[in-house]
Amino acid sequence: MAKVKVGDIVVRKSYNGDLYFKVLEIKGKTCKLKGLDVRLLADAPVDDLIIKSAEEIFLHRHEGIQHNKAKIDKIFVECAECKLRYKEYYDITRSGGGKLTKGSDDSFFDVPGRVLHLDGDEEYLKKCLENYRQFEVPVIGYHFPEENQPRVVQKLLKEYRPDILVLTGHDALIKGAKDYNDLKCYRNSKYFVEGVKKAREINNDLDDLIIFAGACQSYYEELLRVGANFASAPKRALIHAFDPVYLTAKIAYTPINETIRIKDIVAQTITKEEGIGGVQTRGKYRLGYPKTLY
Repeated sequence: MAKVKVGDIVVRKSYNGDLYFKVLEIKGKTCKLKGLDVRLLADAPVDDLIIKSAEEIFLHRHEGIQHNKAKIDKIFVECAECKLRYKEYYDITRSGGGKLTKGSDDSFFDVPGRVLHLDGDEEYLKKCLENYRQFEVPVIGYHFPEENQPRVVQKLLKEYRPDILVLTGHDALIKGAKDYNDLKCYRNSKYFVEGVKKAREINNDLDDLIIFAGACQSYYEELLRVGANFASAPKRALIHAFDPVYLTAKIAYTPINETIRIKDIVAQTITKEEGIGGVQTRGKYRLGYPKTLY
């Protein structure tokens, strides 16, 4: 059997190989692991790990790409429907009851919500930024370890004035944790909680600044209590690396005159209500009129 090395892609025997991980660090007989697709950090004995072959990794990634494409295509369609519905509403209001005529859609321009995304994982951040760009969501992304996010969030909010703030990275229930209402039982939830508190010191309006916070198994109830609009994880489930993007894209393209349908937006994520939840919030999509010639 090949020796496990830093950078290897592995699965855990004790969990029947359910998740793919990247080996971040090896100390003695214990490995620190990072989920390849889910926002989870874990420790595992070296002898509990199985190294995956290049072919297995390729097939796993290909399946993930196909799944991601299907999600993106579905959200694209729904965002387009939202925009059309809003344009029809706007045109009726502006013209005193007239329907959109052929070609009149070209006179409008889109102003989706702007996103500031802070991520504790640099690889995930890069992938998330690619997805935001596919959705044509304006985004600024920064990689900061979870423990540093509370320290920098106020400065970045003042600088960029986003409509939507994402605070994410990795998290997990500490091994042996029994009290899910104890912040000390979570690996990084305390940093997400503090980050939300700091953000709300800058802007305490839940419709003006929309916040998603959390990662795998995060302390959902506390994140909502301190001011997040959406958070993970209601059932302490693992969330997918792209769940914050899918959620945020829908918020960015939900019209400002509509309240986000919580069940619908949660259903757009991969982990759904086991991993993501939130409170009533207005959308962030606006129309501009007319388009400039320049």
